[in-house]
Formats: sequence, structure tokens, C-alpha cells
Amino acid sequence: MVVEHFLEIVGINKSFGSVQVLKTCSMTVAAKETVVVIGPSGSGKSTLLRSINLLEPVDSGDIFFAGENITRERKKAHLLRQQIGMVFQNFELFAHLSAVENVMLAPMKILGVSSADAHDIAVDLLRKVQIPEKADAFPDELSGGQQQRVAIARALAMRPKLMLYDEPTSALDPEMIREVLDVMAELSAEGMTSIVVTHEMGFARRAADRIVFMEQGEIIESASSDQFFGGTVNDRARRFLDQILH
Repeated sequence: MVVEHFLEIVGINKSFGSVQVLKTCSMTVAAKETVVVIGPSGSGKSTLLRSINLLEPVDSGDIFFAGENITRERKKAHLLRQQIGMVFQNFELFAHLSAVENVMLAPMKILGVSSADAHDIAVDLLRKVQIPEKADAFPDELSGGQQQRVAIARALAMRPKLMLYDEPTSALDPEMIREVLDVMAELSAEGMTSIVVTHEMGFARRAADRIVFMEQGEIIESASSDQFFGGTVNDRARRFLDQILH
């Protein structure tokens, strides 16, 4: 079977009580593509990511991952999350574990990897996110940027096919943002399929293949990065972009 789209979202709707936060949202993501999702606060961006990872069940519509309809596979959600890594705004590291132990944990507990092999994987990944010297440091001994890079390494330890980032730099001081974005951009350049919710337009220009603009629960615009920043976007997206860039 030929999989046309690595990820395909077809008309999903999601409400919390009387508030509809996703309104017939549809989008596709190709393998090795980096899609940046932007939009004002409350537009549904985080709920979209959480729906893809089955952290939030949708009310209607379908989500296809690698050709399989995963929308209602709640019982298999833990298996799906082995293939879809997610990095959140808050780092959510285990405070009592060192950086290398945080990265080792999931491969050992979920994949059954031996302690020695998990240690080798974790050390390699900490090198990949450019903090190998912090392997034995505990979270409270790390800067926010370093903690977020450990969180990225932890997600990568499960060898995901897709990475989701939910505003991964929003909790960081400005001087720490670049170090995290550099790691994310490098992963994208290496071909990691990624969906990134962010307000960092510099990263979007640098790393995104495509920009998706959301407003009030709807996907309003989906365009290549060149098209989006080149000015061929609709009025609502252009107004948002003008506000965030000036």
C-alpha cells in the first residue's frame, strides 16, 4: 500500500463543553516535512497536537498516521505514542533522576532495552542535543534550555517517526531559546518529520517547509514557508504576521 501522506487529518472537531476549540480541521504532513503551526492564543493549536497524539479524543473526523486510521484507537494509544514523540512547554523531567537517567527510563521500561544499551543511547542523544557534559546533572542543576534539550533527547530515545513540539521555548528566558531551536532545526534538517507550535518566526523561516495558520479553532491558511513569508497569505494571517513581526 502506498501511503500518500505520512499524517492526514480529515475534518476533526473538538469541543470542551459548549466551547468548540477545533472546527472541521484538515491538514496533511508528508514524511520528513516540518510544519510550523502559528496563530493567536486560544486558536486551538495545542489541542490539535494533543489530538494527534490521542491525548484528547476528537468528537468527529479522522486522523490517519502512516496509512492507518488511529482516531479511535484509544486502547492502542500507548503503542502509538512510542512512534510519536511530544515535547511540551514545561519540561516534565523526573527531579530525582539525572539527565542521562531521564533519557534512559522509557527505553528500559517500555521497549525493554538493557540498562547498558539504554545508557549508550542516552549518552549519544545528549551529545546530539549538545549537552553531553550534563549527563550526570539533575534537573535543578540545569538551565531551562538544558532541561528542554534533555526533554527532546528523552522523546528521541523512543525512536519516534514523528515529533510534536507544543511551544517548546515559551517557558524559557530569551537567551536560552536559540539553543533549543538550533537542536530542533538540526533534527528537521536530518529529516525528522515534525509539527511545531511556536511563535518563533525566525525558526519558522529557517526550518519550516510549510506554515499552518489557525484562528478560532479553524485552519485558515496552509502555505509553503516561502509563500507565507513572501506575502501571498490571506488577510487574517497577514494581520497576525504583521503584529508578531513588528
